[in-house]
Amino acid sequence: MPTPLKIPDIVALASAFHGPAVLFAALELDLFTAIAQSDDPTARALAERLGLDPRGLRLLLDGAVAVGLLTKAEGRYALTEAAAATLVRGAPHDLTRAIAYNRDVYPAWGRLPQLVRTGRPVEAPALHLGDDPERTRRFALAMHGRALGIGRAIVPLLGLPKGARVLDLAGGPGTYALLMAQADPTLTCDTYDLPAIAAVAREITAPCADRVRCHAGDYHTDVWPAAAYDAVTLFGCLHQESPEAIVGILRRAAAALRPGGTLYVLDMMTGPDRTSPPFSALFAINMALTTQNGWVFSTDDLRGWCAAAGLGGFTCAPVPPPMPHHLAKATK
Repeated sequence: MPTPLKIPDIVALASAFHGPAVLFAALELDLFTAIAQSDDPTARALAERLGLDPRGLRLLLDGAVAVGLLTKAEGRYALTEAAAATLVRGAPHDLTRAIAYNRDVYPAWGRLPQLVRTGRPVEAPALHLGDDPERTRRFALAMHGRALGIGRAIVPLLGLPKGARVLDLAGGPGTYALLMAQADPTLTCDTYDLPAIAAVAREITAPCADRVRCHAGDYHTDVWPAAAYDAVTLFGCLHQESPEAIVGILRRAAAALRPGGTLYVLDMMTGPDRTSPPFSALFAINMALTTQNGWVFSTDDLRGWCAAAGLGGFTCAPVPPPMPHHLAKATK
């Protein structure tokens, strides 16, 4: 159970949006990359290089220092160790694309009362699933950035058999399919997602195009070859579905598994009371703001749905940081 807030904590919470706003602005201006490449990281020199207002940039830079993204000494700004690793384009743990998703949904959170009054998302889900090409591509690349960080830890945990044939449903930009294929040169994967997302996936999985096939499809209605796959993966997608839709997806996924095959579900999940961990409880609101049936389910929910789909041997465990995901497995 989360710890109740005290009065000073409530005051801090009311201003907590200041930090993300500074981060998003600095990323939009590619400020961290500019500092990393600059021989003169002063506000005036950076403003001249980037074509920005010196006063406005100084305020932003000082704000970045205040929230712990930069350091400052004698008017010169420098990246913190964490910022250098994650916020510079091309850095070892580059999160710039992943954080772009948070920036895109930032305005939706300001309309949370609308969701509570109507029970409906405050923006059309189709905006990031094909209707707005620029936002769709940004969304797909953000998911790619996130999945890279998560997937490198997840793929070794799967224990896929050598030469496995994998069905990757709602596979997004194909990141997990690519990582699985790179981990086993004999593995093949069919990954499915909506047409606009699948188009980005074909670009990302090009290094393994001979073994990763990216299909346009819809896992709400698609039917796949019976008993044809050793494994089915549903990574980071079921939190946008209703319980009824999830059971239907799982049943058709189970039908595509060979006897003894394994279904894997990777997602953020909550405990039975749906209030912890805090990130997952808040992410449930995020999904409801941007999708018709978005939420975050519990591990017990998923156990019951797998049983309803005819799958047994259910296990579920948290995965390594940075994200509070769980990896569930069930067998046919």
